Amino acid sequence: MTIEQAEKKLSAAGQEHVLRYYGELDDEHRRELLEQIENTDFSVLSSLEDGKSGNERGKITPLAAMQLGEIRSREQEFYKLGLEAVRAGKVGAVLLAGGMGTRLGSDDPKGMYNIGITRDVYIFQRLIENLMDVVREAGAWVPLYVMTSDKNHEATTSFLKKHGYFGYNSEYITFFMQEMAPACDREGKVYMEEKWKISTSPNGNGGWYSSMHKWGIADKAISDGVEWLNVFAVDNVLQRIADPCFVGAVIANNCAAGAKVVRKCAPDEKVGVMCLEDGRPSIVEYYEMTEELMNAKDENGDPAYYFGVILNYLFRISDLEKIREKKLPLHVVEKKIPFIDDEGVLHKPEAPNGYKFEQLVLDMIHELDGCLPFEVERNKEFAPIKNAVGVDSVESARALCKENGIEL
Repeated sequence: MTIEQAEKKLSAAGQEHVLRYYGELDDEHRRELLEQIENTDFSVLSSLEDGKSGNERGKITPLAAMQLGEIRSREQEFYKLGLEAVRAGKVGAVLLAGGMGTRLGSDDPKGMYNIGITRDVYIFQRLIENLMDVVREAGAWVPLYVMTSDKNHEATTSFLKKHGYFGYNSEYITFFMQEMAPACDREGKVYMEEKWKISTSPNGNGGWYSSMHKWGIADKAISDGVEWLNVFAVDNVLQRIADPCFVGAVIANNCAAGAKVVRKCAPDEKVGVMCLEDGRPSIVEYYEMTEELMNAKDENGDPAYYFGVILNYLFRISDLEKIREKKLPLHVVEKKIPFIDDEGVLHKPEAPNGYKFEQLVLDMIHELDGCLPFEVERNKEFAPIKNAVGVDSVESARALCKENGIEL
């Protein structure tokens, strides 16, 4: 992109200030800035006013989960069906690893965090070891697609290579980067984090498939014969990945997607819950849970919104392709955004000072015809690491690992 093309694009978006420091930059930083301008979608900023008022939700009604009793009664059927799909190379795994370990007091990618006590045990290591269980059962490697971000790509790829991918066959590991969205102030002007760099943030957990497609990874998966993608978050060190029973249950029920869920430990637990929205599958986020929803009962007298999602989903690729061209809603999130001022001085605000733009996986699910909520045992598959101490912390995850016989 030339400087003239950049000026034209920025002018159309009302973001001319991005080139404020251009005259001060060396050739390398000028090239970086022009490249970023070329690749940045400023159209997301046009959704600012609509997004700030919140995305309107439809009518929320319960969606029954397949519970442990039914799963155990059909376990052999599901397991056989799922294992056949894994052996045939029809199941791939997508690790969402674009985040940093900031809340854990680390400047490294979250997956590099060491939860070991008597030895080194990294979050990435735990996830790969869990996936290796299925690889050994199936006698076949599961394609693993690792989504990084521009903030942690180099560190993540170098770390996993240094550790020999923790025993995983590197020929079956593919990296791709999540698309980034610009971050802006309250007037819709993008922030600069360096004189040559627009402030950006990952485009949310609903942007993973569009990012796979942009990198050509989705086409590669399809050409390799992958029909299902098991998408999972980096922070749950106990989750089962490419779980044959889960895969088989979704296939047996002819659903476009499945979501692993656990019974909530409290009505106000900070997890989203599966539901129907205007008759289609969706998720109510924890901050959207009203007293009415928390207290609602089903026909058996049990809580109607009882099962929390753990960000472990299975999607049929053919259905993802059908919805890929649709524009998912953009969610505007108020955040603290570091920025440089007119004099080039860096500021790190202590309170929210602007907005980031995200797509959410709940909107992907809502576009699909069916999603199976699949219950798993909480103490065996849900050990999220979101905080250094307290609830959903390194401490609680260590305790659950110990409970499951995992040496740390």
